[in-house]
Amino acid sequence: MKIETRYLAVGVLLVVALGMVACSGGPKAQAPPPEPTFEPADEAEEGVVEEEVSEPVTETLSTEEVTSELPEDLALLNARGYLEDVFFDTDRFDLSPEARGTLAKNANWMLRYSTVLVLVEGHCDERNTREYNLALGDRRANAVRDYLISLGVGGDRIRTISYGEERPFALGHTEEAFRLNRRTHFVITAR
Repeated sequence: MKIETRYLAVGVLLVVALGMVACSGGPKAQAPPPEPTFEPADEAEEGVVEEEVSEPVTETLSTEEVTSELPEDLALLNARGYLEDVFFDTDRFDLSPEARGTLAKNANWMLRYSTVLVLVEGHCDERNTREYNLALGDRRANAVRDYLISLGVGGDRIRTISYGEERPFALGHTEEAFRLNRRTHFVITAR
């Protein structure tokens, strides 16, 4: 019985070792592409120091298409967090200056990668009724969609949905959890 156990253990070790050797001989993983950075639409002069502006973007953003840099895998694309969430005050769906700045970055990225389609999810904290939160989540998602359209992103590239309080990001009944759950979240759905 002990000899059979030894043979079984040796067999398992050989299979694991062969698997490791087979995996190590394959193609090397490529480094992920650098995360896109916010670039001004007008780059006519080099060496000019730029000011950071927290006001909404009123000019046309860059439309340079470089989709070849994006990974094909949508899960990987979403995991990289290219599009940032937008957060809201309690029972509000209006966009704060911080939210507008985040959306300006998101719009710039979407204009650079013009084949990307997104779903904007509206979320709420658990306070209020289910129906109220579904309506509020819908208003939040549509406010974000409308602002992205005003920045030049095509409305046909943005879908919205409200989950209300049904899909919390942070669990718990604290102010911090409530703050993190009052948001819109971006999901890249197609390229």
